[in-house]
Amino acid sequence: MRDPFKINGPTCLSFSGGRTSAYMLHRVLESNGGLPSDAVVCFANTGKEEEATLRFVRDCGEHWNVKIYWVEYRQEAFAEVDFFSASRMGEPFAALIQKRKFLPNPVTRFCTSELKIRSMHRFLRANWERLGMDGVTDWYQMIGIRADEMRRVSKIRARGRSTESRNEIMLMPLADAGVTVADVGVFWAAQPFNLELPTYLGRTLAGNCDLCFLKPASQVLTLIAEKPSRATWWAAMESSVQSNGFATGQGARFRKDRASYAEMQANAINQKDAFGFEDEEGIECFCGD
Repeated sequence: MRDPFKINGPTCLSFSGGRTSAYMLHRVLESNGGLPSDAVVCFANTGKEEEATLRFVRDCGEHWNVKIYWVEYRQEAFAEVDFFSASRMGEPFAALIQKRKFLPNPVTRFCTSELKIRSMHRFLRANWERLGMDGVTDWYQMIGIRADEMRRVSKIRARGRSTESRNEIMLMPLADAGVTVADVGVFWAAQPFNLELPTYLGRTLAGNCDLCFLKPASQVLTLIAEKPSRATWWAAMESSVQSNGFATGQGARFRKDRASYAEMQANAINQKDAFGFEDEEGIECFCGD
């Protein structure tokens, strides 16, 4: 049986900074006796990840002796950073919003494509020679999608390649190997380090962008109630776009079907539960866990 974690050509491992994609990286290192010369690991930092996520990415590189390239969005370009120089106040995300003059939302989710996918693509195309793979035109992209994420798996398999680049062939080794969230949990319970963010039913609530608008409303409210300052940046972005007259309608809010971030923050500070959101399912995103 073919090992889905075996590298068979130029490959980029997309590391979201969560437990699942880190587990994928570990399995790749196991199957290949380390990271092969024709593979590269990329972490795209938006500036809205929790500090614990940044520490976890650093720790994975140090504990497993693997180079992880940290990439950030810049207008029409990218920047290569590291744990110490990485943005922590949402600067890449804010720069993208300033450029677009409206907010990403469930209908137009340009944050994922610009901050993560295209930034990684720009880094790869500019650095294949430095990475020892001069002349690469097509490559495999490994993403941390598990077998129990059936809807995401079927959509990506049907597409085959990235929505952002026909040069990128998508691979989901975790799904191919039948790995579930329970398997990931068992692995991390036995490790000497871990992502220092709590989980609920295997989900890291504050993972990826802390208050991502694609997360269920109840989850966002829980995170704001736990730490109201989390909402400050998101509220400022909504206020900035509206006050500058950049957008109206959907583009003036991250979500028009729920309260603003400022309202949710005020609600948390006043310790009220005024919104009565039904439990809802999060919207799928490239980020992974």
